[in-house]
Amino acid sequence: MSAAVIPRDQVRALGERLRAEGRRIVFANGCFDLLHVGHVRYLEGAKRCGNVLVVGVNSDAAVQALKGKGRPIIPAEGRAELVAALESVDYAVIFDGLTAAEVLLDLLPHVHCKGTDYARDNVPEREVVKSFGGEVQIVGDPKDHSTRDLLAEISRRGRQGP
Repeated sequence: MSAAVIPRDQVRALGERLRAEGRRIVFANGCFDLLHVGHVRYLEGAKRCGNVLVVGVNSDAAVQALKGKGRPIIPAEGRAELVAALESVDYAVIFDGLTAAEVLLDLLPHVHCKGTDYARDNVPEREVVKSFGGEVQIVGDPKDHSTRDLLAEISRRGRQGP
Protein backbone atom coordinates (compact mmCIF):
# COMPACT_ATOMS: atom_id res chain seq x y z
CA MET A 1 0.00 0.00 0.00
CA SER A 2 1.35 3.39 -0.89
CA ALA A 3 1.03 6.16 1.67
CA ALA A 4 -1.53 8.91 1.35
CA VAL A 5 -1.40 12.61 2.09
CA ILE A 6 -4.70 13.24 3.82
CA PRO A 7 -6.48 16.54 4.43
CA ARG A 8 -6.24 17.86 7.98
CA ASP A 9 -10.00 17.61 8.47
CA GLN A 10 -9.89 13.83 7.91
CA VAL A 11 -7.52 13.03 10.79
CA ARG A 12 -10.26 12.37 13.39
CA ALA A 13 -12.10 9.94 11.09
CA LEU A 14 -8.82 8.19 10.23
CA GLY A 15 -8.02 7.69 13.92
CA GLU A 16 -11.50 6.33 14.63
CA ARG A 17 -11.29 3.90 11.71
CA LEU A 18 -7.81 2.64 12.62
CA ARG A 19 -8.74 2.12 16.29
CA ALA A 20 -11.91 0.26 15.23
CA GLU A 21 -9.68 -2.03 13.14
CA GLY A 22 -7.52 -2.72 16.20
CA ARG A 23 -4.46 -1.02 14.74
CA ARG A 24 -1.72 0.46 16.96
CA ILE A 25 -1.43 4.06 15.77
CA VAL A 26 1.87 5.93 15.92
CA PHE A 27 2.24 9.65 15.24
CA ALA A 28 5.47 11.49 14.43
CA ASN A 29 5.91 15.02 13.21
CA GLY A 30 8.39 17.54 11.92
CA CYS A 31 9.27 20.13 9.31
CA PHE A 32 11.06 17.71 6.95
CA ASP A 33 12.54 20.58 4.94
CA LEU A 34 15.21 18.90 2.79
CA LEU A 35 14.62 15.25 3.62
CA HIS A 36 17.78 13.54 4.93
CA VAL A 37 18.91 10.25 6.49
CA GLY A 38 18.13 11.45 10.02
CA HIS A 39 14.49 11.90 8.99
CA VAL A 40 14.38 8.43 7.45
CA ARG A 41 15.84 6.81 10.58
CA TYR A 42 13.46 8.77 12.84
CA LEU A 43 10.41 7.63 10.88
CA GLU A 44 11.64 4.03 10.66
CA GLY A 45 12.07 4.05 14.45
CA ALA A 46 8.58 5.48 14.87
CA LYS A 47 7.04 2.80 12.65
CA ARG A 48 8.54 0.09 14.87
CA CYS A 49 6.38 1.41 17.75
CA GLY A 50 3.15 0.31 16.09
CA ASN A 51 1.66 -0.82 12.82
CA VAL A 52 0.29 2.41 11.33
CA LEU A 53 2.45 5.53 11.11
CA VAL A 54 0.80 8.91 10.60
CA VAL A 55 3.25 11.77 10.07
CA GLY A 56 2.43 15.41 10.67
CA VAL A 57 4.24 17.88 8.43
CA ASN A 58 4.44 21.49 9.63
CA SER A 59 2.79 24.03 7.33
CA ASP A 60 4.92 26.65 5.59
CA ALA A 61 3.89 29.35 8.09
CA ALA A 62 4.79 27.08 11.02
CA VAL A 63 8.20 26.22 9.52
CA GLN A 64 8.99 29.89 9.02
CA ALA A 65 7.98 30.64 12.62
CA LEU A 66 10.06 27.72 13.93
CA LYS A 67 13.13 27.94 11.65
CA GLY A 68 13.25 31.59 10.55
CA LYS A 69 13.26 33.68 7.43
CA GLY A 70 13.99 31.82 4.19
CA ARG A 71 12.46 28.57 5.39
CA PRO A 72 10.97 26.32 4.30
CA ILE A 73 12.94 25.57 1.16
CA ILE A 74 10.29 23.14 -0.12
CA PRO A 75 6.56 23.99 0.13
CA ALA A 76 4.44 21.92 2.52
CA GLU A 77 2.66 19.94 -0.20
CA GLY A 78 5.99 18.75 -1.62
CA ARG A 79 7.40 17.94 1.83
CA ALA A 80 4.28 15.92 2.69
CA GLU A 81 4.47 14.04 -0.61
CA LEU A 82 8.13 13.18 -0.02
CA VAL A 83 7.44 11.97 3.52
CA ALA A 84 4.46 9.91 2.31
CA ALA A 85 6.71 8.23 -0.27
CA LEU A 86 8.86 6.68 2.48
CA GLU A 87 8.24 2.98 3.06
CA SER A 88 7.69 3.41 6.80
CA VAL A 89 4.95 6.04 6.41
CA ASP A 90 1.28 5.15 6.01
CA TYR A 91 -0.28 8.64 6.09
CA ALA A 92 0.99 12.20 6.06
CA VAL A 93 -0.95 15.32 7.01
CA ILE A 94 -0.02 19.00 6.90
CA PHE A 95 -0.87 20.95 10.06
CA ASP A 96 -0.68 24.61 11.02
CA GLY A 97 0.23 24.67 14.71
CA LEU A 98 3.68 25.24 16.17
CA THR A 99 3.10 21.99 18.07
CA ALA A 100 1.14 18.93 17.00
CA ALA A 101 -1.26 19.12 19.97
CA GLU A 102 -4.43 19.65 17.93
CA VAL A 103 -3.62 16.83 15.50
CA LEU A 104 -2.87 14.52 18.43
CA LEU A 105 -6.24 15.33 20.03
CA ASP A 106 -8.00 14.41 16.78
CA LEU A 107 -5.97 11.28 15.98
CA LEU A 108 -5.54 9.95 19.56
CA PRO A 109 -2.55 7.76 18.68
CA HIS A 110 -1.29 5.05 20.99
CA VAL A 111 2.26 6.42 20.65
CA HIS A 112 3.66 9.86 19.88
CA CYS A 113 7.28 9.67 18.70
CA LYS A 114 9.86 12.43 18.79
CA GLY A 115 13.49 12.43 17.67
CA THR A 116 16.58 12.16 19.84
CA ASP A 117 16.89 15.94 20.13
CA TYR A 118 14.11 15.54 22.74
CA ALA A 119 13.84 13.68 26.03
CA ARG A 120 10.50 12.34 27.22
CA ASP A 121 10.21 15.12 29.79
CA ASN A 122 10.65 17.99 27.30
CA VAL A 123 8.37 16.85 24.46
CA PRO A 124 6.06 19.85 23.94
CA GLU A 125 2.97 17.65 23.49
CA ARG A 126 3.64 15.21 26.35
CA GLU A 127 0.81 16.47 28.58
CA VAL A 128 -1.65 16.29 25.70
CA VAL A 129 -0.58 12.71 24.95
CA LYS A 130 -0.89 11.76 28.64
CA SER A 131 -4.40 13.29 28.72
CA PHE A 132 -5.75 10.59 26.41
CA GLY A 133 -3.63 7.72 27.72
CA GLY A 134 -1.02 7.68 24.97
CA GLU A 135 2.71 7.19 25.43
CA VAL A 136 5.69 9.23 24.28
CA GLN A 137 8.70 7.48 22.75
CA ILE A 138 12.05 8.90 21.66
CA VAL A 139 13.27 7.23 18.45
CA GLY A 140 15.86 7.57 15.71
CA ASP A 141 19.60 7.90 15.67
CA PRO A 142 21.66 10.58 17.44
CA LYS A 143 20.85 14.09 16.23
CA ASP A 144 23.92 14.59 14.05
CA HIS A 145 22.02 15.30 10.83
CA SER A 146 20.11 18.51 10.22
CA THR A 147 18.65 20.53 7.41
CA ARG A 148 20.42 23.60 8.84
CA ASP A 149 23.79 21.84 8.50
CA LEU A 150 22.95 20.67 4.97
CA LEU A 151 22.05 24.22 3.93
CA ALA A 152 25.28 25.55 5.45
CA GLU A 153 27.31 22.95 3.55
CA ILE A 154 25.54 23.74 0.28
CA SER A 155 26.24 27.44 0.82
CA ARG A 156 29.91 26.78 1.69
CA ARG A 157 30.42 24.67 -1.41
CA GLY A 158 28.64 27.24 -3.56
CA ARG A 159 31.04 29.95 -2.38
CA GLN A 160 34.04 27.77 -3.25
CA GLY A 161 33.03 27.63 -6.90
CA PRO A 162 33.77 24.82 -9.37
